[in-house]
Amino acid sequence: MEDRCQVLFPCSSSAHHGLSAAQTTTSTLSQHNSNEEEEEKHKSRKKKEREPRFAFQTRSQVDILDDGYRWRKYGQKAVKNNPFPRSYYKCTQEGCRVKKQVQRLSGDEGVVVTTYQGVHTHPVDKPSDNFHHILTQMHIFPSF
Repeated sequence: MEDRCQVLFPCSSSAHHGLSAAQTTTSTLSQHNSNEEEEEKHKSRKKKEREPRFAFQTRSQVDILDDGYRWRKYGQKAVKNNPFPRSYYKCTQEGCRVKKQVQRLSGDEGVVVTTYQGVHTHPVDKPSDNFHHILTQMHIFPSF
């Protein structure tokens, strides 16, 4: 608060430090201007748009369902209140930013919940009859 006092009303305390009122005001104003520039940088940043999410449940004995795309697993973690881990995958097609999460339901271990984030920018790598079966059983849930 004393810095603002020096800008608006140069106090005698600046004389004790060997600075004139003009020097104190100039240095404090330059600090104030740099703070304003930082604030403008933050304001000009656009909010990151969230990719659309699609979740569906499938009754399956296997966790990995063949949906016609190629995936690379990049992580797995334990989830609170669920004995089954959640697995994280990224589409391997160059430039495609789609991700998916796969997890079994805690209440019914025969059901796999798959959540896709984003939309593929390329055609299906290998069409699959199983993929048609998945789409017919798909239940779309709102975003989390």
